[in-house]
Formats: sequence, C-alpha cells, structure tokens
Amino acid sequence: MPNQNPTAGLLLALVTVLFWGALPIAMKQAVEVMSPQTIVWYRFLTAAVGLGAWLHWRGQLPKLSALSVSGGVLLLAASLGLANNFVLFNTALRYLSPAVVGVIIQLAPMILLLSSVWLFKEQLGRHQIIGVGCLVLGLGLFFNERLVELFTSLSDYTLGVIIAVMAAVVWVVYALAQKVMLKHFSSPQILLMIYVICTIMLTPLASPAQIQLMDPRQLGMLAFCCINTLVGYGAFAEAMARWQASQVSAVITLAPLCTIVFVDLASWFWPQYVAATPLNALGYLGAVVVVCGAMFSAIGHKLIRQHN
Repeated sequence: MPNQNPTAGLLLALVTVLFWGALPIAMKQAVEVMSPQTIVWYRFLTAAVGLGAWLHWRGQLPKLSALSVSGGVLLLAASLGLANNFVLFNTALRYLSPAVVGVIIQLAPMILLLSSVWLFKEQLGRHQIIGVGCLVLGLGLFFNERLVELFTSLSDYTLGVIIAVMAAVVWVVYALAQKVMLKHFSSPQILLMIYVICTIMLTPLASPAQIQLMDPRQLGMLAFCCINTLVGYGAFAEAMARWQASQVSAVITLAPLCTIVFVDLASWFWPQYVAATPLNALGYLGAVVVVCGAMFSAIGHKLIRQHN
C-alpha cells in the first residue's frame, strides 16, 4: 500500500493499546452513577459528531445511495452488534473488575476467527489452532480461584462473566457484518453510519440528565470514555492503513495487560476509588497466556515460516 509506514503503524497501534487498556477503568468509575445505556449513548453521540466532522472536512462522507437493501440489513446488524457490545461491556463492569472484563473480551477475536472459518470457509492455520488452545488454557489459569464458583453457582461474579462473554459474542456480529460491508465503504464511513444508528437506537433508553449526578472525577471519566471512542478506533483504523493487519492485531492484544498494569497503578495512587486486580500468581500467568494465544493467532504463521 502507498501509505505503508511500519513505524507510524506501530506508534498508532500502541496509542490504541493505551486508550483501550485504560477504558475499562474509566467506565468502571462512570458506571457508579450513570446507566450503561446512557454512557454508551454519550460515547456514540460524541463519536458520531467527531467522526462526521472529520469525514466532512475530508470530503469522504458515505453516500447512502450506494447502500443496497442487503447492505442496509448488514448495517443494522453491525449497529445492533456494536451497541450491544458496548452496553454489555459496561454492564459487566458492575460485577467484575476492569482487568477481568479486559481479559474475557479477548474471546472476541477468537470467536471471530472460528466464525470466519465457518462462514467464509477460511483456512484455519496451525498457528491459529495453537492460539485457541493457549486462550483456553490461559482462561483456565486466569480464573483458577473462581472456577468452582463459575460452574456451580449463579453468583454476581458468574453473572458478570456471562455478560462479558455475551459482549464478546455480539462484537463478532458487528465485525462479520463490517467485514462484508468493507467491499463498498471504508472503515471510517462504516463506523460513522453505525455510530449514528446506535445513537438513535439508544436514545429512548438513555437518561442524559444523569450527568448532573456526577462529581468532577466521574465527569472526567465519562469525557475520557467519549474521547476514547474517537481516538482509540481512529488510531486503530489509521494503524491498519499504515501497517500489516496481522502486526496491528498482535500489538492490540496487549490491551488487557495494560489494563491490569493500569489498575494496579491506579489502586496504589487512588485506593479509595480503584481496587487492586484480584489475581494470584496463576491468574497473572493466565492473563499473559491469553494474550500470547491471541498474539500467536495473529502473527504465528510468520514465526512458523521463519522456523521452517
């Protein structure tokens, strides 16, 4: 591609990792007084206005006349998938720590991988099979202290895990629909249409007046969540345009480890607001194995090829 610039791609991918890694911590603070639907509504509204202004300035607003009936159905499916992903992610944070939700959401790219094999008849490589195996092993280690509770009782913790898994599943619906739509629109154009539709869909469920209940700390966290949608996804899209998709995907998998580091740092500086990550040594090891599995799925084929 003419815009290939590995250094810029790496830096943009790292910006995405930092923003996505910090996002669950900010949302955990905002969800104390604001409903998940309202937080997501504010995020989509801000993203729609910001991305719309940017695309208008570049003269790249999507032409709705190019949208077929089947394209409209896909757009609606993608919007429902992303809206539900955002809401379920926020809801899970009411029951779980940011680090736990961040690790569970790593199921999303793996489910997307397996879904692509099933729907698009894509080949499942040896490196991807190894990656899925590492993910399963890593999750087992990550939840080593809570495995009995997860499978034997419907506690708040178990409910939170179920909601986080559902967030990963519905994200796959969005990703698959977007993958098909990329034949007709650019990624930013698709995101703009999705942001607008999601804002409209969530308007009846949102309570914007809840913002008046927030103290300065919570307002700051909400503002960061809104900016995060624009900067995080924007940096991700630009990284994909300047670097190989597999390399970007590999870097992005570091986000949950950043979340764990950020949570532990924040709990040290602000213990009254942020609790430390509730993990033992095996739990930390499990988080690393989960990330390594996701990373190996993305770039393992290069490592295997070099070894051979």
